Amino acid sequence: MAGDTRNVGLTSREVQDDPFPYYRERMSKCPVWHEEDINLYVIGGHEEARAALGDLRTFSSKPAAGNRAVRPEVVLAYMGVLEEKGWVHTPILQRVDPPEHARARKILNRVFTPAQVRAYVPEIEEITNRLVDSMLRRGGCEFVKDFALPLPGRFIARHLGLDDDEYPRFRRWAEAMLSLAQRNDMTVEEAVGEANIEVEEQHFVVAEFEKRRRNPGGNDLISLIVHAHGEDEEAFTTTELITLMHQLITGGFETTTGALSAAMLLLLRHPDQLQLLRDDRSLMPNFIEEVLRFDAPVQGLWRSVQCPVNVGGVDIPEKSAAMVRYGAANRDPRVFENPDVFDIRRPNAKNHISFGFGVHFCLGAALARQQMSSAFNILLDKVSEFELARPLEFPVYDRSFFLRPMRELHLTVR
Repeated sequence: MAGDTRNVGLTSREVQDDPFPYYRERMSKCPVWHEEDINLYVIGGHEEARAALGDLRTFSSKPAAGNRAVRPEVVLAYMGVLEEKGWVHTPILQRVDPPEHARARKILNRVFTPAQVRAYVPEIEEITNRLVDSMLRRGGCEFVKDFALPLPGRFIARHLGLDDDEYPRFRRWAEAMLSLAQRNDMTVEEAVGEANIEVEEQHFVVAEFEKRRRNPGGNDLISLIVHAHGEDEEAFTTTELITLMHQLITGGFETTTGALSAAMLLLLRHPDQLQLLRDDRSLMPNFIEEVLRFDAPVQGLWRSVQCPVNVGGVDIPEKSAAMVRYGAANRDPRVFENPDVFDIRRPNAKNHISFGFGVHFCLGAALARQQMSSAFNILLDKVSEFELARPLEFPVYDRSFFLRPMRELHLTVR
């Protein structure tokens, strides 16, 4: 559907469903372009994207007016509910630049360590085994709903203090918290409804923060974050913790779901690569990197331009909205040979920027990689055959300006 890229852009339904032909056409002319309908400068080249991500004086992570693909009145309605009934997000971590960024990053680096991720492996594998055993008993599954969503979702929900049977509640919170990013067609009335659901989540996690403060020593993510500060450091405030939870849930749930879903679909579409992985499990790490390169779960993120700049031969005015488009950079033919070919033996697959670059590199990258590794090692151990139970139909993905939320993927498994 997205092969004809005339008179379309990133807000187009067809392009959002399959953006790669559009990227290819735009990148063949220039690594940077302007989306006129939303007045957005897109940085699509790999070299240009890395340079922008490393130049925070020019390309700030701080939110700015116009840095959204939804109508301003929708944003105001959503934020008004948070202000009235809950807590408005405070600038921290992803939404601030150095030196303000350093405090939160330093504290959280003590939480998201390789050792801590290894400590979570038994829990991740336990959740994965349950999900795989369930799909085998039934002889099939809807992979997104039955596996890709509940694996990261149940993991995070448990760490918030929810039981496994409360996972649907957590999922609805996450959908609400992502709604402004996911849906550029949302009405004011819908925004109010979604904001009220986020307020419910906020009041729940505030109560959990207080429990952790009264009872230190837990090994769950929330306890570790609440108590990660040193004796000479200021603890996170309640509002900061609420914002961090928002970033953890939106950054660590739907994105991992997208990566898991993309990985399964790519193996189904490339049975030769599936056989390679079955025959040589040492290819698993590179398989994960190639999935992340080929179909980045986050296609791009906003930046605010602080001063006039020329990137890739394109002049970008001060106070413009810009977007580093990870999905385009990962298919840059100047870096990746035959970039539209899925190859789990690709020698430089790890050069993708799907987790960002520089000081804002994703905190949860190691956790996401571990969840993908555990998922597909166990799937390959237990499942001898994967087949599509029904053809994919357009649209394959739910509408999103940033992410790749697959609608459904029905499988037969043996």
